[in-house]
Amino acid sequence: MQKVAAAIVFSLAASLAQAGDLHVSAAASLTNAFKDIAASYEAQHAGVSVLLNFGASGALLQQMAKGAPVDVFASADMETMDTAVKQKLVANGERRNFARNSLVLVVPYDSKHSLKRLQDLGQPSVRKIAIGNPASVPVGRYTRHALDAAQLWSGVSAKAIHTQSVRQSLDYVARGEVDAGFVYGTDAALMKDKVKVAFEVPLDIAIGYPIARTAASTDPVEAQRFIDFVLSPAGQAVLAKYGFRKP
Repeated sequence: MQKVAAAIVFSLAASLAQAGDLHVSAAASLTNAFKDIAASYEAQHAGVSVLLNFGASGALLQQMAKGAPVDVFASADMETMDTAVKQKLVANGERRNFARNSLVLVVPYDSKHSLKRLQDLGQPSVRKIAIGNPASVPVGRYTRHALDAAQLWSGVSAKAIHTQSVRQSLDYVARGEVDAGFVYGTDAALMKDKVKVAFEVPLDIAIGYPIARTAASTDPVEAQRFIDFVLSPAGQAVLAKYGFRKP
């Protein structure tokens, strides 16, 4: 009888612990900022555990479509969130823009290359360039958009080392495995001792970050409360600390 009672107590405790879990899937570029935001949120909301999942926005979308538990989705571009709406993974009325970013070209800190504009990537000495896969990585789509506008995509793509996230591009540059790479300004700022910004890439579209409560959320009230926190002065202050711009 005691064993049965103990089993019931354990089961109830496990259920309560699960009930306090909030699953947040966010773009890789948000890793550092969202870790801080989650810690602050947990400190203010006893009993809630924010379970963070980071990756390329397209990959996170695929995970949701396959049934992965997600209460809040934060993308690094509008296109991925648009797809989430079309697939009815989030409701269009739920999405809110919460941050902006910039696209930059970075090179290894000890690089001798003189790169001041996109056209300079055509130099024969520039052999490998880290570019996020445009099919699933928002930074790759922004990169292609900029190169298409400059009529340089065909030449630069021949030198591309495609990556699965913006952080992978950053790592390749930091380790000196490529001559240059396209990343967000916020990512470049995290490794000032290993990479340096060659220039900010001109774009005629904004790099915006939308966030939304998912249609399959098991705790929509808590999900909305977390989103409100991200949009609050406290959440915005954390994002600003990591270089994100106001939406």
